[in-house]
Amino acid sequence: MKNQVIHCAHLIRGIEQNILTFFIGKSKQVREMLIGFISGLHVLIEDVPGVGKTTLAKCLAASVGLSFARIQFTPDLLPGDILGMNIWEPEKKEFVFKKGAILHQFILADEINRASPRTQSSLLEAMQEETVSIDGKSIDLPQPFFVIATQNPITFTGTFPLPEAELDRFGISFSLGYASKSEELKILGLNKNLNPLKELHSVAHPGDIIQVKKQVDEVFISDPIKEFIITLAQKIRGSHYVKLGLSPRSLQHLVAAARASALLNERDFVIPEDVIELVVPVLAHRLILSTEAHMERKSVTEILSDFISTTPVPTGRK
Repeated sequence: MKNQVIHCAHLIRGIEQNILTFFIGKSKQVREMLIGFISGLHVLIEDVPGVGKTTLAKCLAASVGLSFARIQFTPDLLPGDILGMNIWEPEKKEFVFKKGAILHQFILADEINRASPRTQSSLLEAMQEETVSIDGKSIDLPQPFFVIATQNPITFTGTFPLPEAELDRFGISFSLGYASKSEELKILGLNKNLNPLKELHSVAHPGDIIQVKKQVDEVFISDPIKEFIITLAQKIRGSHYVKLGLSPRSLQHLVAAARASALLNERDFVIPEDVIELVVPVLAHRLILSTEAHMERKSVTEILSDFISTTPVPTGRK
């Protein structure tokens, strides 16, 4: 098993290096995106326009050899545009199903919060069940299936906040932020017309990704670490700073992400550090803070960090 773990870790690191040959900086966020990818967790990237959200998603798509579709979310986008629909063809005298963009392996939902909540919600079944229902008929999505969504801050003009149920379907969320001076110098030296979907070559195939995901599921996590996760969640749920706490699904996502982190570090077992490093990217976007937290100017990251520091960390492997 150890050899298989090492093989999978080297494969994912090869994808990571391939991305970083085109995407300048932000290696931490690239690693978090890959953790989501190999653990079956969809990824949400929130930041201001122009910092590279779409480029990062395209770099991953180009590196892994999956069928790719980009959906540009706009206020007039309808669920049928995403899922597909049955259209009457007079010549055949029958309804013919026209596939929507969702029937690809890799979906980039660009500026997802510019569409209406009705259209946003059309992704819920696909993200949770990996199926879509059209006129009462269930259609399985191609495997592996992965969604990266980008969104602008909700204070921007023409945005709709994502429903809490949809936020909970995203396993990992992060922001990119602005590049450093040295990174921006490199960015300015690039040809602005370069397209990662054309410039980057694939270093993996769908079969490789399916195998890696199976290996992630086999990574061992001990009961004390599971208890640590549950204790942390209960403290967060009981906090007067939190209006909406954590769902059981969010804890399942944290376990899955921790397993992926262990695999990337060539281990077949989870250690507490795997969990601690991923608490913010996995849990922060799901929490809704109370009025008291806003009055005291408490951030989600600060609140989570406080709970991590006051929760006893398990030691040893049991």
